[in-house]
Order: sequence, then structure tokens, then C-alpha cells
Amino acid sequence: MEVSRLAISASSRGKLISAGYTSLSSLSTLSHSHLLTGSHTHSLKIPEKEADEIIKLASHNGKSDNTKGTEAVVQGGQTAWDMLKEDEGLKCITTSCAALDNILGGGINCKEVTEIGGVPGIGKTQLGIQLAINVQISHEHGGLAAKAIYIDTEGSFMVERALQIAEACLSDHDELPRRGCNANQPKRQPKDLLENIYYFRVCSYTEQIALINYLGKFVKEHNEVKIVIVDSITFHFRQDFENMALRTRILSGLALKLMNLANEFKLAVVLLNQVTTKYSEGSVHLTLALGDSWSHASTNRIILHWNGNERYAYIDKSPTLQSASAPYSVTGKGIRDSVSDHKRLKLISS
Repeated sequence: MEVSRLAISASSRGKLISAGYTSLSSLSTLSHSHLLTGSHTHSLKIPEKEADEIIKLASHNGKSDNTKGTEAVVQGGQTAWDMLKEDEGLKCITTSCAALDNILGGGINCKEVTEIGGVPGIGKTQLGIQLAINVQISHEHGGLAAKAIYIDTEGSFMVERALQIAEACLSDHDELPRRGCNANQPKRQPKDLLENIYYFRVCSYTEQIALINYLGKFVKEHNEVKIVIVDSITFHFRQDFENMALRTRILSGLALKLMNLANEFKLAVVLLNQVTTKYSEGSVHLTLALGDSWSHASTNRIILHWNGNERYAYIDKSPTLQSASAPYSVTGKGIRDSVSDHKRLKLISS
């Protein structure tokens, strides 16, 4: 059970989550006196009656975990061949930029956590909105015909922009002949695509923790969801934290939950991130925020950057993809191939 669902007061839940205790298992090491007082870093001051209930539930949860642990491992056996065949059947989500899709092996992969970071104005939110639309592309056009969850921590999601991208997507795909489709099937409208994006506005890191803890339940109830976008994973954890050790512990827990979510429901998780400067080998360069420990939280890391007047995406880390760069553009229709890239292709073909 998650702490956010405990039958205790909202203030007590907030104190526990703020201190990094998001599940009953994480509370199992706490003593009754610790709950009543706290530590040198956090003053919990949980009422005694609620502290008694928390200790009781945490103790019971630990016993349940011990009795079921071996059985869960045995039942979870799967051959490597089955895993390979399962992964081969998963489709990618296109970015609407052929060059970017190419270096990504077809697009954003399901069952993986992909972190995308870059400087302000480089197009992170634009790409996030594009993916929330593109996951809905029909099966006939190579898409997933699925839905999206968009978690907005900065207030940067623009529904008007989502409408523009939805209109462009329908223009690009639904105007094409739909193989094997009933000709009398109603034509999709931009409204249909916007209705398939579940939007959550998050205003604090405690809300962000609670929402990520809730995602598993939400996706079970909305199994058409095939992408979760967090824009951005960074914002509240850079603004509100002074205790770096606590921040690292909380973020590690969130990263694990998101990885498990991607794997269990075979969906893509995309984490948009900000950048910071890092001094290394006598020079200063840009790197994604939240430090070195966070760099292991995702399967793939993509850094968006400027090269002159042109936007580029660079694969910084991936277990399966080679390091490579690709140009892209942000247009009125959304993310598209770079204009200069089109010119290069034309020169080569001629």
C-alpha cells in the first residue's frame, strides 16, 4: 500500500511523503518515537494514535511481503526467447521527424523510460505534446491507436498548441487511404485526439510523488494508455529541496516506479528535463539536471541542443542505440524534419 492511500490525516500523509516515505515498506524501519518526533532533517510529529496505526500496518505489510516473496519470484519466470519475441511485437511512437526516428530505431520505445532534456526554447514541451498526439495514430498508419497521460509540473502545456498539432496529425494521416477500414467509418476530429490525453497539473513535489504512486492504478483502469509524459521531472525537485541526500532517495524511488510502470503495462515513459552546467576536464558544458545519480534513472537519454541556428537531438546514453545526432525542426504543425536536412537530401538525390 502507498502512503498516499493511508487512512490518516492529509497533513500526516504530506509529512511522510515530504520526508521520502512513499510506501508502507519504506516505513518498516521507523520506530514509534521517530514518528512522534522525527529526525534531525525532518520533524514528523505524527499524532500518537496515527503513529500506532502506521506501525501496525507497516508491520503487517512486512510479514505479507516475507511470506509471498519466494512465490512471486517463482511465478515470474520467463525465458529470454519469450522476452525477445514480446519486445519485437512492440511498436515505436513516431516523433514526426524521420531523422530523429532513424537514430532512435523507429521512434520512442515502449517498455522503456526515455529522458529528454535541453535548454529553454529548444522544443522539449513541443516534442512532449507531439508524442501525446502521435501515440493515437491509427494501426492502419503504423501507430498504436492508444491514449496518453501528460503530467505538467511547470504549467507549460498549451492546449491551443495541442489542437494545432492534432489538426496537422489528422491532415497527415487520416487523409491517406486507410487500408482495410470501413469506408463509412466516421472521420476522426481534433476533438477526439484531445479527449485521449489525460492531463494532470502538479503544483508541488508532494503532489508529484502522490501522482506517480497513483499511476499504476490509473493505467489499470485506462488500459489504452501507452505513453506517460512528465514535463518536467525536474522542476519541483530543483525549486524546493535543500537536503540533497533526501532528494536522491525520493527520486530513486520515483524512477523505480516509472520503470516498473513502463515494463508492467508495456508503455513508454518520457521524462522531460532541464539542463545545468557542469565543470569537467577544464571546461564547462551543459548536462541534464538532477546530478550523476539521476543519470541512471532512464533507459535512454536524449539531449536537445542548438548547432548554430539549427536544433539537434543527441543520444547521450542508451543500452541498445548508438550515440548519434539528428536535426529536427519545430514548425506550425509540430515536430518535423529539419528544413536544412531536406535541402541536403535534395542535393544528394540530384
